[in-house]
Amino acid sequence: MDAFRRNLLKSAAFLLVDQWASSHRRAFADEPLENARRKVIVVTCGGIRRADIFSESGIQNIPHIYQEMLPQSIFYPFVQNAGVTSHYNTISSILTGNWQRLDDWGKTPPASPTLFEFVRKRIGLSQDQAWLISSNKALTSKIGASSVRDFGPNYGANVVFPKQLLINAVVNAAARGKAVRSTDRATVQPELEAVLNSDNYDGLGWSVFGDASLLDVSTLGTIQNAIDDLVRTNAPVTGDEFTFLVSAEVMRRFAPSLLVITFSDMEVAHFGSYSLYLAGIRTVDRLIAEVWNHAQALPSYKGNTTLIVLPEFGRDLDGSTTNGFFNHRQNDDSTRLTWMMCMGDAVRKAQVIERRTNQTDICPTIARLFGIKNLDLAGTPLQGMWL
Repeated sequence: MDAFRRNLLKSAAFLLVDQWASSHRRAFADEPLENARRKVIVVTCGGIRRADIFSESGIQNIPHIYQEMLPQSIFYPFVQNAGVTSHYNTISSILTGNWQRLDDWGKTPPASPTLFEFVRKRIGLSQDQAWLISSNKALTSKIGASSVRDFGPNYGANVVFPKQLLINAVVNAAARGKAVRSTDRATVQPELEAVLNSDNYDGLGWSVFGDASLLDVSTLGTIQNAIDDLVRTNAPVTGDEFTFLVSAEVMRRFAPSLLVITFSDMEVAHFGSYSLYLAGIRTVDRLIAEVWNHAQALPSYKGNTTLIVLPEFGRDLDGSTTNGFFNHRQNDDSTRLTWMMCMGDAVRKAQVIERRTNQTDICPTIARLFGIKNLDLAGTPLQGMWL
């Protein structure tokens, strides 16, 4: 992405987080500001086959992870997804410490409390200290809080789907008929709309919805010209890039103690493009490094942050009846066996732990990092961490 488009998205991220903070300020005013020193960031990144990164030809797709981050991390090469290999079920299992078998599209909340609820209720974190920022729309409806009695919405996280926020901002700004070239940040909708309508990486539809008659005619014309310009120059902008920029702004503004980020550019594989799938992996490799570098640059995170990175699952074998890398449905190690990297504050020493672990082990591990014990979970804390 060129400097103009990245700076545009940075401005949009600042604007959206600023608007979000303003609308929620009263809700936070009555809650104690928790300056918890320990920080945990969890990054999940869709479906990635081991053969596409941990092979002689695949290593080139993860230069930042392989060359910069793995040498200073605890690496778990055998992490099992024994649940339903869909995005919503997998993330729910990771965040609850129990295998979840729910609607694949997030229509029902997790059946047991989430990690957000544990840390908010047990150690008194305010809501602005627990966030999930996702490139995947299916995760943003019910994942923030379970329906379990004594937990639920009162102890949930802030769950954000940045692309939808940006679409809403564009619609609202355009509907108000603001001047196209105003210096006000809130009126940059033509450029934002151009970004939204560039290459569609995940099939969710990055386009403005609603009643087109509400939009000013001149604004619509400028938007369309900008879209055409992007098409001519073939300059795609990915959803994960914007998810990262919103996450970075949330880190700067709120310094949450628990932040979960989900990337999904590689899920373009569902459309059958192997080259775009690999491009999505390379984008996520770069963004993961940027998340870590951003944490090291912020005083509230430097020296006290643990980063946990893992794919949600692999992908199916080539030649399978499920179309190989297109999908993640097979009951096979190619789909179910993945990996995890942990680095930072809670890491005793850089090492490889070859013992097979489960994704449900992540929740009790993070809970223990925050001093929370004796949870009724299927998973057990991971080896190699300062717990």
